[in-house]
Amino acid sequence: MTSLVSARGVTKAFGDVVAVDHVDFEIEQGKIMGLIGPNGAGKTTLLKAMLGLTDCEGELSVLGLDPFKQRKELMQNICFIADVAVLPRWIRVYQLVEFVEATHPNFSRSRFDELLAKTKIMRKSKVRELSKGMVTQLHLAIIMAIDAKLLVLDEPTLGLDILFRKEFYGNLLNDYFDEERTILITTHQVEEIENLLTNIMFINDGRILLDATMDSLVDNYVELMTSGDNAVKAKGLGPIAENEIFGKTVLLYEGVGREHLESFGELRTPSVSDLFVAKVKGARR
Repeated sequence: MTSLVSARGVTKAFGDVVAVDHVDFEIEQGKIMGLIGPNGAGKTTLLKAMLGLTDCEGELSVLGLDPFKQRKELMQNICFIADVAVLPRWIRVYQLVEFVEATHPNFSRSRFDELLAKTKIMRKSKVRELSKGMVTQLHLAIIMAIDAKLLVLDEPTLGLDILFRKEFYGNLLNDYFDEERTILITTHQVEEIENLLTNIMFINDGRILLDATMDSLVDNYVELMTSGDNAVKAKGLGPIAENEIFGKTVLLYEGVGREHLESFGELRTPSVSDLFVAKVKGARR
């Protein structure tokens, strides 16, 4: 596979605070990577480095380019969506589209018109007159009309209701994503995107805690629900996390075969959010 993003020993410090601490990772072409971390974990700093908005130590290559030194060339093949508040509220829809068409060489006006026709957005409306959901639809239509190799989404559905969130990700998969494009998503709503992802990366205190394919989670992690003597015996197999739910003991294991656990109780694959909590708590301990 072709790596669109390659990081080796990437580090960024602000005075005595190390925001990103010697991270190594690859993001391959045609993947949907979820970058998950708590507030202050280093996600935003890492995204800024990848987008050429800040320099860093170590080796960082995005689309074969140095993002900080070759940002102008890089941004012709990257699209970025953060909170929709980044769109100027005074501008009208048709003015915004004319600006994008004039500044981005890979923007398709016909593709945008096709996507906008699926919404209730009026071209003469100002951004401030649109609901947050409609602004997100507008932003997504613009992004999807740009032929970019890498799409970076930083909390793209923050503040939207569940209908708009599902529509957003549905449109992204059905109308945008293909094997030639790559998507990087950061979000706190992990449970909503885990079925979309091909890869997952956890970051905490500037360090990578997990970098894996979604398929590999089934083989490497297992959750056991048990009780009584079985719980006591199962704890001897070294779980990485333990919880009590409705009088049952829930244990999470890494690298322990299911055949060693099935006699103790009910087995299942942990959710991404449960795995994330276990990894972060384990790192803090």
